[in-house]
Amino acid sequence: MKSKEIRNLTFYLHRYIGLVVGLVVIIIGFTGSLLVFEKEINQFLISQQFGQVIPQEQRLPLESVLETVKKAYTSQPDVKLLGINSLPDHTFDRVFLLSPDDKRSEVFVNPYTGKIMGARQWENTLFGLIFKLHYQLLAGDIGTIIVGIVALLLFILCITGIILWPGWNRLMAGFKIKWNAHIKRVNFDLHKVAGIVTAVFLTMIAFTGFCWNFYEFTKPLIYAATFTPLPPDPVSQSIAGKSPLRLTEILQKADAALPTAYTTYIRLPQAPEGVVEVGKKLPLETTEYGDSQVYLDQYTGKVVQLKNALKSSRADRFLDAFAPMHYGTFGGLPTRILYVFVGLGLSTLSITGFIMWWYRYKGKNPKPQTQKMVESASRS
Repeated sequence: MKSKEIRNLTFYLHRYIGLVVGLVVIIIGFTGSLLVFEKEINQFLISQQFGQVIPQEQRLPLESVLETVKKAYTSQPDVKLLGINSLPDHTFDRVFLLSPDDKRSEVFVNPYTGKIMGARQWENTLFGLIFKLHYQLLAGDIGTIIVGIVALLLFILCITGIILWPGWNRLMAGFKIKWNAHIKRVNFDLHKVAGIVTAVFLTMIAFTGFCWNFYEFTKPLIYAATFTPLPPDPVSQSIAGKSPLRLTEILQKADAALPTAYTTYIRLPQAPEGVVEVGKKLPLETTEYGDSQVYLDQYTGKVVQLKNALKSSRADRFLDAFAPMHYGTFGGLPTRILYVFVGLGLSTLSITGFIMWWYRYKGKNPKPQTQKMVESASRS
């Protein structure tokens, strides 16, 4: 296939994939921009709803906080205790519950006194709705699949857009906007500049989004591609007549497994073969909750799987990079601000792309107007 034929194929892929996914990527981009500062906004909303907590010298043990919530919900035996999140810079400890109708609730506890400050159903919160719209278009499992496919198509859009960028012939032409030209040319210039400025970041976002939405499929592929043995799922060995260990004992064993790390979350087993997952953050880790985990047998406290994020495998390091790449946290505040505009940039790209298609169908010249502009832009 000749280079011109390849370029034409790339052009048509870019155009028609963009038309197909345009509206969905506008929604995903806008909600993604809102989620960039979800932590800070959510913390403010929580403090407004449930009040302020006065910091003290010592926080209560997490098992004590969990036991407090468990006792408070003894009148609702069908409610399952899922786990707890706790960070030193967070005002509250958050305990997660699951109702029989699969609705998840958050219980906010004062980490210094153990007082329950209030509860809310996560699905009904502002950011709960925004997240579900972003991740699955409010359409459940079907929406998760749709968004995953759209993420893959967005990844292809980014690659084809980079290939078609006029700046490969003349660098300045790729960044130039002729504001005094015809509206069709201004629209095209806006598309090419917005596209190349956001392309690398959108490629990372699209790739990680696709992998997350199809995680059961992509995780083994990533382990295989990095020549890393795929570890088995951690399980507890059920012992006849033996009850699960007290959480205090299990956490002591988790602390011994990673003695220099502090606990950021606990996930409790929901089945007889389930394990206790203890999230840890080592001093040199930079992500908010840390990427280290200890998985323990709920009956014996034996460590069945251990992940030290500072000594993790190639596959785990690659997977751990997904969150900073997707949320823009890899460069601190500047990249997070940048990601707000990258998400909004999807609207610019979708709208300008649609306008180019619209002018193409209004024109009488059989040669695609956009292709003519690409050729013109690369010469100017």
